[in-house]
Amino acid sequence: MRVRSRSAVGGVALAATVALALAGCAGSSGGSGEAAQSGPRTVTVWLMNGSAPTTLTDALHKEFEAAHPEVTVKYEIQQWNGIQDKLTTALSGNDAPDVIEIGNTQAPKFAAAEVLTDLTADAGALSGDQWLASLKASGSWDGKQYAIPFYAANREVLYRKDMFEQAGITAAPTSRQEWLDAIAKLRATFGSDPDFQALYLPGQNWYSLLSFIYDEGGDIAKQDGTKFTASLDSPQAKAGLEFYKQLTEASGTKAPKDADEQTPEQAGIYGGGKVAMFVGLPWEVATAAKSDPTLTAKTSAFPIPSKDAGKTAPVFQGGSNLAIPAKSANQDLAKDYLKLMASAKYQADFAKAGMIPGTSSDTSALDADPVNAAMAKASKNGRSVPATPGWAAIEAGQNPLKDMLTAYLTGAKDIDAATADANAALNKAFAG
Repeated sequence: MRVRSRSAVGGVALAATVALALAGCAGSSGGSGEAAQSGPRTVTVWLMNGSAPTTLTDALHKEFEAAHPEVTVKYEIQQWNGIQDKLTTALSGNDAPDVIEIGNTQAPKFAAAEVLTDLTADAGALSGDQWLASLKASGSWDGKQYAIPFYAANREVLYRKDMFEQAGITAAPTSRQEWLDAIAKLRATFGSDPDFQALYLPGQNWYSLLSFIYDEGGDIAKQDGTKFTASLDSPQAKAGLEFYKQLTEASGTKAPKDADEQTPEQAGIYGGGKVAMFVGLPWEVATAAKSDPTLTAKTSAFPIPSKDAGKTAPVFQGGSNLAIPAKSANQDLAKDYLKLMASAKYQADFAKAGMIPGTSSDTSALDADPVNAAMAKASKNGRSVPATPGWAAIEAGQNPLKDMLTAYLTGAKDIDAATADANAALNKAFAG
């Protein structure tokens, strides 16, 4: 999935792409296989708008072409809006691109349709020992690897340093209880202002909910081979949902219970100057600073805390994978391109740009900025949503997690009914 582009990373804003049917798209491996060819060739690369800095791609393409005489890189930037439909058409035809970027929640659907090249045997040459675990999982299907990690991002708690100082909070929270204590101090200090919110937390921010569910030892679903069965009715998942409700009530948030972090855009609410904290992505600070440029210097971040003191909660990671279409006519070149992109040199450039590199465990380039450093610290414990073809439709449609949150937070359903209904909806989607 897109973490929502930086122009929109939600980002990737993180709006999921529309899930469309892949009926009839499966094809044979086609193309030239592994045999090297001589003479002029063109390798066509589709990356998404906002994914890779121009400085990175310019340098990479120059190096790639220098190492491959008579080869030209045809680099085409794609837009997220409508990309799944465009990929569906391209991957089933005879003029497929050679390298594609796909959202991590899209990868299982294309892999299951047999329109991507099996890269299992190439993992070692593609820095497989350094792969980000969450994106590795999203690129695998039925025991095989069809896509490799590209880059990722995860949420953290962004906060106003000046408000924390005025409230007497001397250190960022490192446990759920310390987080609740900080909220209480902020409300005691600034609560006389009716517009103040210690924490802005929309009712349908399911990305945040997942951290609490994971932290309790729960998950969205249980996996058995390629089959997933929803598990939101487990005691652990319910405990995570209960903490979400506790957090919203303790914070006094004025965010709507029936909308997500993009409706209205939470960075804009933070930019209004009346919010001390929100759970978001690093580049949302820049969005908020459009309203108040001083917020950049006033904002820092800490990882979403665990219930266990001193630990960070597991986080949902959104991001992208790289894959080679099964019908690519230049699979040998495509694999060489992936090798170069997966190298430490170019992965370091992703970290410098403020993203979690997908094929390198070195995130030290993110440490210079406290907001990015908090994301990097939490990234070591990242998770992905169930790697099933049905997930793209779940996220793009009537998301059962959102419905569950709204029903429970508003009191329309008790926790048993809310989780049971969400399970039923998820299982229907998993079944296709």
